[in-house]
Amino acid sequence: MSDLSVMHEENGSKGRYYIVHGSGESELTYSVVSEKQVIADHTEVASGHEGEGVGLMLLREFVADARSKGFQILPLCPFVNAQRRKHPEWSDVFSV
Repeated sequence: MSDLSVMHEENGSKGRYYIVHGSGESELTYSVVSEKQVIADHTEVASGHEGEGVGLMLLREFVADARSKGFQILPLCPFVNAQRRKHPEWSDVFSV
């Protein structure tokens, strides 16, 4: 897993963090509400990569960007919301 790199793209009010695997892509998608609030929409891990921590890698990048850019994450994605509860150290970037 250490050779995987998280990439990011944003187009208007939509964006995603993603990892390209030989078998497809894993992604965490989001919607920009304002400069200060971004909704975590959906996380999907490529088939065959479940349980490898790929979703958490994507979310860590999202959290790092929220801190550096000063926005709050509204966790509508069930995976993101579950991870938010498991990581109280991220409470500063979540709007719940």
